[in-house]
Amino acid sequence: MSHNHAHGGHSHSHSHTTNKRALTFSFLLIAGFMFVEFIGGILTNSLALLSDAGHMLSDSVALGLSLAAIIFGQKAATIEKTYGYKRFEILAALLNGIALVALSAYILYEAIVRLSSPPQVIGKGMMIIAIIGLLINIVVAWILSRGETKENLNVRSAFLHVLGDLLGSVGAIIAALLILLFGWNIADPIASMIVSIIVLYSGWHILKDSVNILMESKPSNIHTHEVVDILSAIPDVEDVHDLHIWMITQEFPSLTVHLRVKNDSDRDLILEQALEALADHTGIKHITIQIEGRKLKVEEPCCTLY
Repeated sequence: MSHNHAHGGHSHSHSHTTNKRALTFSFLLIAGFMFVEFIGGILTNSLALLSDAGHMLSDSVALGLSLAAIIFGQKAATIEKTYGYKRFEILAALLNGIALVALSAYILYEAIVRLSSPPQVIGKGMMIIAIIGLLINIVVAWILSRGETKENLNVRSAFLHVLGDLLGSVGAIIAALLILLFGWNIADPIASMIVSIIVLYSGWHILKDSVNILMESKPSNIHTHEVVDILSAIPDVEDVHDLHIWMITQEFPSLTVHLRVKNDSDRDLILEQALEALADHTGIKHITIQIEGRKLKVEEPCCTLY
C-alpha cells in the first residue's frame, strides 16, 4: 500500500494567509456600511436600498463565517478528526448559499408586492447612498478577487455575495436615476427583483457545490473512467477496482484505489508509475493505492466499478 500526501504546505499556508487578510478587511468594510445603507433605505423609503442592505447583512454573516472557517480550517488534525477542520469551510459555504437563496426569495416577494402600489422614494438620497455602496463593493470585490476565489469554495461564496451587492448598488443607482428624471417609483421594486434573481442564481450554485462536496462527489474535472484507463494501461496491472475519488474541500481532492497485479511484477515500480500518472493527469496529490496479488483480492460488490 502506498500513500502520496504531498500537499504543498507552503502554498497552502500562503493562500490561507491571503484569504484571511482579504476576508478580514472585507468584513470590516461591509459590516460598517451595512448600517449606513439600512438607515438610508428607511429614510428614503427605498426597497432597493433595503434589499442591498439586507444583502450586506447576509454578506457580513457570510464573511464572518468564511473567516471563521479559514481560522478553524488551519487547526491540526486530531485522533477524532483525522482530516482536521477543513470541512468547516464547506459548512460555511453551505450556510452562505442558504442565506443567499432565502434572502433573495424574500426580497423578490417584497418587490412583487410593491409593484401594484409603488411607494414614494427620495431619489436624491437613494442615489448618494447607492453610489457610496457601489464604491465600497468595488473595493471589497477587488480585495476578495486577490484571494483563492477559483480554488476555494468558501472564499468564492463570499465573493459572490459581494458581487450580488455590487449589482444591487448598480440597480439602485439606475432606479434612482429613473425616479429623479421621470418620477418612475416603480423602478425601485423592479431593480430589486432583477438583482434578487441574479443573486438567487449565484446562491443556488454555491448551495449545489457545497452539497456535492458534503456528499463526497468527485471533482467535475476528473472523469472516473479515464482514471481507470490510465491505471489499466500500466504494465502488469490486471484489474482496477474499489476506486474512490472525492473532495475534502474544493482544493483538497483525494483518491483511493486497489490494483490487482501479476504475482511476479515489480510492485514498487507499479506504485511509482501509478502515482506519477495520476498526479500528472488529475492533479490529485492525496492518493492511496493498495497493490494486491490474485489471492489477496477482496471483492466488494457495493464498491466495484464493473
